Amino acid sequence: MSGSGMVVCVTGASGYIASWLVKVLLQRGYTVKGTVRDPSDPKKSEHLLALDGAKERLHLFKAQLLDEGAFDSVVDGCVAVFHTASPLFTNIKDPQAEMIDPAVKGTLNVLRSCAKVPSIKRVILTSSLAAVVFNGRPLAPDVVVDDTWFSDPAFCEKSKLWYTLSKTLAEEAAWKFTKENGMDMVTVNPGLVIGPLLQPALNTSVELISKLLMGPETFPNVSYNLIDVRDVANAHVLAFESASACGRYLLAERTVHCSEIVEALCKLYPSLSLPEKCADVKLNMPTFQASKEKAKRLGVSFTPMEVSLKETIESLKQKNLFSG
Repeated sequence: MSGSGMVVCVTGASGYIASWLVKVLLQRGYTVKGTVRDPSDPKKSEHLLALDGAKERLHLFKAQLLDEGAFDSVVDGCVAVFHTASPLFTNIKDPQAEMIDPAVKGTLNVLRSCAKVPSIKRVILTSSLAAVVFNGRPLAPDVVVDDTWFSDPAFCEKSKLWYTLSKTLAEEAAWKFTKENGMDMVTVNPGLVIGPLLQPALNTSVELISKLLMGPETFPNVSYNLIDVRDVANAHVLAFESASACGRYLLAERTVHCSEIVEALCKLYPSLSLPEKCADVKLNMPTFQASKEKAKRLGVSFTPMEVSLKETIESLKQKNLFSG
């Protein structure tokens, strides 16, 4: 357990990716200071406090992204800060207030706290493939996107891609701040994250899979870059523990059209009532491939999509979020 005796911070600790990250960090012997919006809410804390090692080495703190200085005392004494907290909603009414400000100002708020603490060796930022690919450059199944690609905020805004814009602006702001302040930062940029849930409620990315199980007539005409949540959590830890880690790490096990997800689910669960038709007559093929090479060099292994899908469904059943 290489983390023995070391203290790290995970922001947004109750989230889907963050919960798994806390689990892995505790398994590796770290003491974890986790921030949540409301530690007294059992839906935010119970699943974390039940983790192995939590009783001895997990400490939860209340912190809001937009409260200036809220992270000062939490990151004090840490060797690493994993900043995962960022809003992800559908049905946005006010993109600036609901998505962009918490993502950008919240990230800078956390980084300002980190800049005051000499013991922090590295900040690991949970970004997204959304901050990589949306720049108007032509995409095709044979195009390989790598860590040198950056999404263009003007393109995102014009296209009303509000989550994409929030992650793009947040990552841009983070790189600018850390370079100006001589801080070591690494970003992890996952695609659509699936796999088993630790938290009790359905999260936005897994909800896209669960909707297919509810017997809709059609499936959406979209492609996804799928990655298992456990691979994402492991990548965060490797991004801290590997001294040579630097820059950005793209994470996608594969790019598939939604029709291929339905096909895989049919094979795994033949009795399920799954949609047979695409919402549009003309299928869009997968739009691009995300390079795995840099992540593999870091030591990331990729869970096959079929395994992730099966364990997603089994997890939904265990949590009574799906009864099929």
